[in-house]
Formats: sequence, C-alpha cells, structure tokens
Amino acid sequence: MDSHRVQEMMLLMASKIRAIANKISDNDVEKFIAELLDAKRVYVIGAGRSGLVAKAFAMRLMHLGLKAYVVGETITPALSPGDVMVIFSGSGRTKTVADIAETAKDIGAHICLISSNADSRIGKIADCIVIIEHHRDEVEDDTVEFEIRQMMGEHKSFAPLGTLFETASMIFSDAVISRLMEITKTDETALKNRHTNIE
Repeated sequence: MDSHRVQEMMLLMASKIRAIANKISDNDVEKFIAELLDAKRVYVIGAGRSGLVAKAFAMRLMHLGLKAYVVGETITPALSPGDVMVIFSGSGRTKTVADIAETAKDIGAHICLISSNADSRIGKIADCIVIIEHHRDEVEDDTVEFEIRQMMGEHKSFAPLGTLFETASMIFSDAVISRLMEITKTDETALKNRHTNIE
C-alpha cells in the first residue's frame, strides 16, 4: 500500500472539492436559497454521513434564525404545505430517505435535493436540485448504497468508502449559510446568541 502524508491527502481532497465547486450551477444555488428564504419551516434529512451533514446544516439554519428541524428527531413537528424538505443524498435513491421524500411531497412540502444524481427517484419529485459531483465506485443496487458502504466497507476509491460527496456537501452547506447571512444582513454575533449555552 502506498504511503502518503496526511497533509498531502488533505490538499488532494481540497483540490477535488475546488473542482466540484466550480461545476455547481449558479442558477441551481439561487433557486435553493430562494426556497430556503420562502419556506415556512425547513426540514432536513440524510442517511449515514449525509445525515450528519444534514444535522449540521439544520443547526446553522437555526443559528441564522430560521425554523429548522431534523427529520426523525422526537421533537420534530408535523410537516405541512409551505414547508421545505432539504435532502442530502449522493445517489438520490436511498430507499428510506426516498420513501420519506415522497410522503413529504404528497403532504405538499417542497423538496430540495443535494445530490450527485438528478435522474433519481428523489430527483424526479424535487422542486430544486443542486448537483454536487463526486467520485465513487459503482454499486450494483444504489438504492441500498448507504447500507452497502456502511456494512461492507469494500470500496477502493480515493476517499474513504469511495466518496467525497459528504465532505463537499458540508462545505457547500456552510457556504450557503454564509450567503444567507449576507442576504439577511445577519452578523456572526446574532448566530452566537442563538448558539447553545447549556453544554
């Protein structure tokens, strides 16, 4: 097995994320931001590492002053028309997440998908899609891609378990928060005031 300095791997990841960022559509991003600003409430969801990114995004939306909830938490209120569901899913086909997305769509929520696959089960019902390209190994059935990656750990691509999607999505979501701060003229002090003070 080749030996590389961790710092070199970080720089390689950064270069790949720069390339990914350069391919993201401005129109798609503006539509996504408009959906967030128009939403009555924002619900976020993802599976596995994408779920962790979703939770981090919800936390920052809350810091910004938006009503944001994580799907599946015990205190998450009922969804209603006028709400937006933001879904982080590299494949756009993870079964458990797709099932929830279709239910949310039936209720009347808008669906915003952050994904590498617009032509997917969730992509077909989404009101807005931001494409974040990534490099991953082919899997026979990507409806269970998350389960395969979590349980088997057999992928051999550059990044652990074969994808930079979650890392790029995390950086993208933080950049969206920065843009929302500009649009809403919210400074960092306001965010800090909403940060938890009981840890």
